[in-house]
Amino acid sequence: MSQQVTTIERLGRRIARRRDELGLTREELAERTGIEAGYITYLEDGPSIRETLTKLASALDTTVEGLLGEVTETPSGTGPASPHPELVTLSESECLHLLRPGGVGRIAFDGRYGPTVLPVNFRLSDGAIVFRTEPGGTTDQDLRTGMQDVEYKVAFEVDRIEELTRGGWSVLAQGSLHHVTEADERAAAVATGVEPWVGGERGQYLKIIPTRLTGRRIKPG
Repeated sequence: MSQQVTTIERLGRRIARRRDELGLTREELAERTGIEAGYITYLEDGPSIRETLTKLASALDTTVEGLLGEVTETPSGTGPASPHPELVTLSESECLHLLRPGGVGRIAFDGRYGPTVLPVNFRLSDGAIVFRTEPGGTTDQDLRTGMQDVEYKVAFEVDRIEELTRGGWSVLAQGSLHHVTEADERAAAVATGVEPWVGGERGQYLKIIPTRLTGRRIKPG
């Protein structure tokens, strides 16, 4: 599914959370906005957009991608900026909080063919970024120095783009890339449950131990 769809799915939860923070009932929010209370209920408790699109695609004898059309093909961040956006620097603890759920990030390193950036699924384990690759594969080999106890310095970037609000955030982690080989380390890495979307036998666990964490957030005006 596209990031736009994921953003829309989160909208109802954000509405409900903010309404609770303000101590408002749905009826009170409806009165403030002029929106029917039933529609607010639908936004907060409605069926998953993913499920709805799947049912529609099946009934229309097409695919979800076919229904979304331009939505899935339009690059993120192509619209105009919000009025008076503010760029905010994130603290290290805020960066860790944003990384904690895991997801997809981009590892950057100097590979055999020059500067390389690759997307990987990741999870956190005791503050370290854990991901998996194919043993003996190109990425595995490129990330080995060939010298005992000498590790590559790499960068790892994670971001989220909110198309509806034209905001978002990014976090940059910098540190050493470590191949997980010891049994206790491997057990902790496996326990994260990180699962590469690309599939295959990707049994080599790697982890990045950040020595520097920085981040920024765009707050829409």
